[in-house]
Amino acid sequence: MTAILLGWNPDSRNDWEPGYPSVREELRRSGLVRQRWSVGGPTPIPPGSDAWLVLQGKGARGLIGHGVVASDTFEDSDGGGWIAVEFDTLLEQGDHIQAAVLSDLVPGVPWEANIRSARSVEPSDEAAIRDVWTGHRPLDDMDPILPVPGTYPQSALTRVSVNRYERDPEARRICLAQHGFSCAVCRFDFEAVYGPEGRGLISVHHLVPATQLVPGYELDPVRDLLPLCPNCHSMAHRRSVPFTPAELRRMMSGAGFIEGSIVTQVQLDSQAEARKLLG
Repeated sequence: MTAILLGWNPDSRNDWEPGYPSVREELRRSGLVRQRWSVGGPTPIPPGSDAWLVLQGKGARGLIGHGVVASDTFEDSDGGGWIAVEFDTLLEQGDHIQAAVLSDLVPGVPWEANIRSARSVEPSDEAAIRDVWTGHRPLDDMDPILPVPGTYPQSALTRVSVNRYERDPEARRICLAQHGFSCAVCRFDFEAVYGPEGRGLISVHHLVPATQLVPGYELDPVRDLLPLCPNCHSMAHRRSVPFTPAELRRMMSGAGFIEGSIVTQVQLDSQAEARKLLG
């Protein structure tokens, strides 16, 4: 595993364009925000490394964000270096994990000192940071099916590309109010299967391929979004131009079952339902 720390002191400079609140809002809608980050020198940093954002400054220090290094290290004209970082979590200032807490739980990192950007993290400290992050981070209420960013090493995860419309909370609310919480492809319903604990657990899928979006496009949550279970949503994004619900239903209808396997009545009913949906 490889991880680095990125120091951010809002008292001395603004590392965010157009500003931290605006970047957080974009992240909330899109799921990822790509930022150029100065690392002070051209030292190589492997793409795919975890990048932990450390808040520094007067009276406010601690862990405030997580991202993944998304480029090689480039050299500036003045001899410095920079990398591209895809941030997947940025906490609101004030909600960060306090340096005092981190000092007790991860004593191998000098949290009270000014940490230079791109400081490497020892493997034991990296595991400890991940444990602290897991215990203190609020769950992602936009997509409760996906793992909370930063709680697993990048090598253990596969990113599923979604777009900003699939994460817009108001669009999600309108879509589900119209279409309900059953998967529009296979009709799976978490609440029906698991009871009250499954209520409201579903993803939404944007039907219009990104290649077909034009300037001035305005989302219609009822027409453009559909609820999909995690299996169908992952399959929809299996290729660059997502599979349509009709294509997914045809896959399910034609797949059948593995020869020699035991087929339950639930599986038979699901396949029959898929064929009915296909028409």
